[in-house]
Amino acid sequence: MTDPKTQQAPRPKKRDIHGWLILDKPVGMTSTHAVAIVKRVFRAKKAGHAGTLDPLASGCLPIALGEATKTVPYVMDGKKAYRFTVTWGAETTTDDTEGPVTQTSDKRPARAEVEALLPRFTGAVMQVPPKFSAIKVDGERAYDLARDGEEVVLEAREVLIDSLDIVAHDDKTTVLEAACGKGTYVRAIARDLGRALGCYGHVTALRRTRVGPFAEVDFISAEDLTATSEDAAEQEAHVMDLLADVDRGLSELPDLNVSRHDAARLKRGQSIILRGSGAPLAEGAIAVHCGHELVAIGDVAKGEVRPHRVFNLG
Repeated sequence: MTDPKTQQAPRPKKRDIHGWLILDKPVGMTSTHAVAIVKRVFRAKKAGHAGTLDPLASGCLPIALGEATKTVPYVMDGKKAYRFTVTWGAETTTDDTEGPVTQTSDKRPARAEVEALLPRFTGAVMQVPPKFSAIKVDGERAYDLARDGEEVVLEAREVLIDSLDIVAHDDKTTVLEAACGKGTYVRAIARDLGRALGCYGHVTALRRTRVGPFAEVDFISAEDLTATSEDAAEQEAHVMDLLADVDRGLSELPDLNVSRHDAARLKRGQSIILRGSGAPLAEGAIAVHCGHELVAIGDVAKGEVRPHRVFNLG
């Protein structure tokens, strides 16, 4: 007979829950671990993040729950913003503090020298990603090859850096803020700035302050997320208040409101004809609502909306 004292409490049943949790990820936590914590707190069946944030970095890690995972690609395609510190005088294998130093210099740039170079690093620029990055080379991640001691050669690719500004500067470091498009590596900016200045440089602090529609005003701290209450109803209300609506992930897309009849067609996977003055003129992806309910992500083409993703938020 089983001793009741040795019986483990049953695991909480997982549930369908939908929305976005915009975690202010602390330094030292992996993005995968962050998702696991959020899934546990919400007892969610499904969750995923919108863009990996390195363990040494802090800040914006949008985590999608349930139906919100269907909007992840649109958040990841949005603009990113970072605040980061470059320490001058050394370059490392990883372009941050994780790797060993490969080049050193006694030179330290003046603020005016750094500022004069920033226009060269804004706009559409060609950038070679760091060797320790998630870029795939012959089906393998570059960081895996680099860790195995293999020589990693990555091709330069065009990235868009909308702005790059100095926030603070002293005789050893410069703090910068960057707004940029998908695929930009802040560590590569630090590396290339250091080479251009002739003094070398690497990132020693990094904070992501925006991903797509989500900014610092939306951040939820790890402490707030995991705060507990003895009252179960109070605890449930607290965690639910932390969630942003699913369609926040689509707030940068054009929006179309349709009738119940058209909404039903879209949910069945059928296209609808665009009519009236409210019909979108541009082609491409669009968020479709019926009243306040998110119905679908559609592709607009030739006067029709074809559903690409449909939502079941009931």
